[in-house]
Amino acid sequence: MNKKEVAEIRKQLNPTRQTITRICGCYVSAEKEKITTFSQSFGLLEEEEIFKYLDIFKKSLSGTLGKNLLNMDFTAESEVEGGTERFLYDLRQSHLEDEELLNEFYDKVIDSYITGESYLILLIANAYDVPGKATDGSEMFDASDEVYDYFQAVICPVDLAKPALSYDRETQSFHSLNRQWIVGMPVLGFLFPAFNDRGNDIHSVLYYSKDAEDLHFDLTDRLLGCTLPLTAGLQKEAFQQVVEQTLGENCSFENVLMIHDTLREKAEQEKENPDPISFDKHDVKVILSKAGVEEENLQNFDTVYDENVGEDGKIQASNVTAKTKLDIHTPDISIRISPDRSDLIEERIIDGRRCLVIPVTDELTVNGIRISQM
Repeated sequence: MNKKEVAEIRKQLNPTRQTITRICGCYVSAEKEKITTFSQSFGLLEEEEIFKYLDIFKKSLSGTLGKNLLNMDFTAESEVEGGTERFLYDLRQSHLEDEELLNEFYDKVIDSYITGESYLILLIANAYDVPGKATDGSEMFDASDEVYDYFQAVICPVDLAKPALSYDRETQSFHSLNRQWIVGMPVLGFLFPAFNDRGNDIHSVLYYSKDAEDLHFDLTDRLLGCTLPLTAGLQKEAFQQVVEQTLGENCSFENVLMIHDTLREKAEQEKENPDPISFDKHDVKVILSKAGVEEENLQNFDTVYDENVGEDGKIQASNVTAKTKLDIHTPDISIRISPDRSDLIEERIIDGRRCLVIPVTDELTVNGIRISQM
């Protein structure tokens, strides 16, 4: 799914537009025991509850594609009879009205989700009558030819409210507030099937993780049957290793700045593309070549890439491209510059010492204090 498709589905989670038919849930203790389950028509909820539930499910469609939101494909094994994709497909076809399937889903989550806290599993079934699109991009609600039939599932932590004092009007005094169990915003969730090309794609799922560096591999592997990509942080580290090991002794300051500039130019060219930009092995090799890396240094590139990223692994452009700052570090000094002004800094040997030279053309301040011009 791209940004526009995620935004289109998120827009449906609005009290005036939503078409949710059913909501189900299971409250699980920290000891992995089912405390209670429920299942009911979404339209029978109180208005205030509807608002709160919609906020929860909208949150699981927020974040950055490639970091918090991940497009994942099912493996071939998961799509055979008895596989994880087939189970999710059956659950979706039931519109969450099959209690046996729901309880099996809860058991799968409890078995694969590792936490020491109580949590609430929530699911909603929805059917979105997808409007057609005119040539100018406007929606044509009378030209719909597909219904996007899907469900969302989220896992929300359940914690005791913080201790607090409460004012009692009758006694005109303050007392300790009775602590209640509060449902927090989701830490994990997924949308099935994916809304690819503005339609049902039963071969893919959109996965959400609040913590982009803790994707809960057990859950994605055992519940979804999907292979997760490297986390955003691991992708960045893998790319750094690919550059360092490929260039070896030729990993110079100038070469690295050229690679940075090439990445930035590539991202700039693709900024209007709603699809998340990713680089495969070939793309990264081309980027290094365009940045001036010599052919002799690229001879071991394939091996280095396979070892760090994986033969078929991809790197999300947003995870390796400096958007707001370019950081340069030594053990004692840190320098931060605008990513489009890497030309302002250069490496020189001065009096036999390796130096970074930065011309001061505008106002210079130290801790906010303006420095007089010499």
